[in-house]
Amino acid sequence: MTSGTLPDVAQRERAERKGAKARRRTAGWHAYLFIGPSLFGVVAFLLLPMVIVLVLSLFDWELLSAPEFVGLDNYRRLLGDGETWHSLLVSVVYVLLCIPLQTVLALAMAMLLNRPVKGVRFFRSLYVVPWMATPIVLGLIWNWIFDPRDGALNSALGLVGITGPDWLSDPSWALPAVALVSVWQHTGYNMLFFLAGLQSIPKELHDAASTDGATPAQRFWRVTLPLLNPTMFFVTVTNLIGAFQVFDTVYAMTAGGPGRSTEVINFRIFETAFKQFDFGYASTLSMLLFVIILVVTLAQVRFFGKRTTYDLS
Repeated sequence: MTSGTLPDVAQRERAERKGAKARRRTAGWHAYLFIGPSLFGVVAFLLLPMVIVLVLSLFDWELLSAPEFVGLDNYRRLLGDGETWHSLLVSVVYVLLCIPLQTVLALAMAMLLNRPVKGVRFFRSLYVVPWMATPIVLGLIWNWIFDPRDGALNSALGLVGITGPDWLSDPSWALPAVALVSVWQHTGYNMLFFLAGLQSIPKELHDAASTDGATPAQRFWRVTLPLLNPTMFFVTVTNLIGAFQVFDTVYAMTAGGPGRSTEVINFRIFETAFKQFDFGYASTLSMLLFVIILVVTLAQVRFFGKRTTYDLS
């Protein structure tokens, strides 16, 4: 009887394996159906444009004429283009003005709003409102605030006997003024991520540190900040990418002036493409910006990789 049942057992096992493979194949197709719309968006609006820009960077194209293949000539031209390297330097200074300040302010606001006080939800919502406004509208409003004669900022400074500068007409002040607007707009949005990170830290860890005699400052540096590394990583990566790609705020407030003091690399790409109609070289500048963002992002991944803990259990 035993010898007669062995083939039946083996046959059932083979059938079960085939059924499991079929179920996995079906589940795989179901998964692709769910991610299909997002995958289409990534390919159509991210990967495909990148390939097109890379190809265009090898051509000389003025839109109205036929593209002419020039190989690496645009990249050789880039090496000696002082205006582009100046724009890149302006972008780096802009990033250095924005990212540290808005990150510190966002974390400080999150810690203040991570307390069970009356009306805290209202203030959490209020601080996010600037991020919801369009940069063009904010640029117009802040142009009035920074107006040297009738602006609100210089009028307030005048009340305490301080003569404010020509914020957007002075090359020394224009870029810090634009950076200040960006910090004001994005700090509340970043605060939400830090707030979520703070609320995910188990309270028992702070209680244990307090029991061991740790001061509030020690708890912050040794408990809170290390456990916020995942949030810090996300915030700094996304903010750096956004800061390097800034355009609309600069366009609305200064249009790259005065004296090209606010001409960030994205504004340089815009002028090259849509004012000089040099789409091939504008694509080369776009590839330069892509490589810089990629290198900076990979450096952040390497920095945070060994310092980040996701499992708090």
